[in-house]
Amino acid sequence: MNTLIQALLIGLIAAYGVLDYQLGTLYTFRPIVLGPLVGLVLGDLGAGLTIGASLELFFMGAISVGAYIPPDVIAGGVLATAYAISLDKGVDAAITLAMPIALLVLALDNFVNALLPLILKIADNGAAEGNPKKIRMIHWAYGLVTTAIKFVVVFLAFYLGADAMQKVLDMIPQVIIDGMGVAAGLLPAMGFAMLMRMILNKKLIPFYFLGFVLSAYLNLPVLGVAIVGVIIVIEKFGLLEPRPAAATAGAETAEEVDDDDF
Repeated sequence: MNTLIQALLIGLIAAYGVLDYQLGTLYTFRPIVLGPLVGLVLGDLGAGLTIGASLELFFMGAISVGAYIPPDVIAGGVLATAYAISLDKGVDAAITLAMPIALLVLALDNFVNALLPLILKIADNGAAEGNPKKIRMIHWAYGLVTTAIKFVVVFLAFYLGADAMQKVLDMIPQVIIDGMGVAAGLLPAMGFAMLMRMILNKKLIPFYFLGFVLSAYLNLPVLGVAIVGVIIVIEKFGLLEPRPAAATAGAETAEEVDDDDF
């Protein structure tokens, strides 16, 4: 498969990541999903799985919450994986490249997002005129433009930038690459710490220490800790308990009252 076709397919993978928002936000735009697809295109599925999983940990806290706009996970994950595989580099190189790429594309996205709202005036006019066709047209145009821009950026970056990226990697001292490899071992803890900053409260602290005890002192693997967590959720919320008869009767009575009202 020549470079042009590979670049086109990798651009389509990035476009598919953007379309995830139009498909109900299934989180298929994450590196753990797009990385293996890139590896499949470049003929190294194993490397795509490994790099995608590592970048998923790296970008674990990169989630839009409130007014926070995270780095571009799609472009950063796809291009870092593609460069690392095509240049025969490993996870360390992918992690080294992922964040700078994600931040650069985020800057481009911010510029485009500052211009695109100008066309929303057409949708406002359509709403004022009672013309739903204009609203639908702008809705589709906005989504297609953002998807097309991501496709073009990733396509050109991979097709034109592989040699330049090889030169950049050659310029980076080996000690920095090795340091990024060591830092990769800290990524799971850092990612979970970023998530905990958003969700941790007094009620969850006991369960946090329970997971620590199960892992550190009982050597329970992650899957085992997850199963214990599921059991706690089932018990705490009473998911297996039958509904009380009184509650069922009350619900039926409420339905009868509603029927009488109508």
